[in-house]
Amino acid sequence: MDGHPPYRLPKTIASDPRAQPLLRALANAPHRLWPGSPLHLLEADLSEPLREALLGAHRAGRVVRSLEKAQAVLSAEAHGQRLVDRRSGTPRGTRISRLLVLTNDGAERFYRQAESLLKSHASRLVGVRLKVDAETLGEALFGRGRTARLLMIEHKTAVGAILLALADQWMDSDDGQ
Repeated sequence: MDGHPPYRLPKTIASDPRAQPLLRALANAPHRLWPGSPLHLLEADLSEPLREALLGAHRAGRVVRSLEKAQAVLSAEAHGQRLVDRRSGTPRGTRISRLLVLTNDGAERFYRQAESLLKSHASRLVGVRLKVDAETLGEALFGRGRTARLLMIEHKTAVGAILLALADQWMDSDDGQ
């Protein structure tokens, strides 16, 4: 729907029974990132299992908070991967290893910037928009009075746990699709 390469899940969840329905949901995401965007993504509620998975990632130090920090981390990683690929002479496979979690109260400019990030790192980065505002997400993870409009989850184990929490939600309802 949006020109993404075929998704491959983290190895930690690739054999889970929810893997194929999750891949189908990601490939057929119906929601545009912003009204004129060619990029589609899934939406989700901040359910208790998802909140717990996000908190687990935060406690493990696997959450990058803010668009600017996510961009810096992804750019540095991509540079390092290119160097390793050049030295080895073998390009690495593509697999989802990062997850971009967005709130639903951003301005179009913010979503355009997020879109650029998602397109630049499409082989390993997938996005999901939560049906919450930045204040609700921030308080859920960082405490009262804190906001978070964008989170990037960095590690395959944390990404896998969050994707499975999302899969459970999307399989229980048609909201993501």
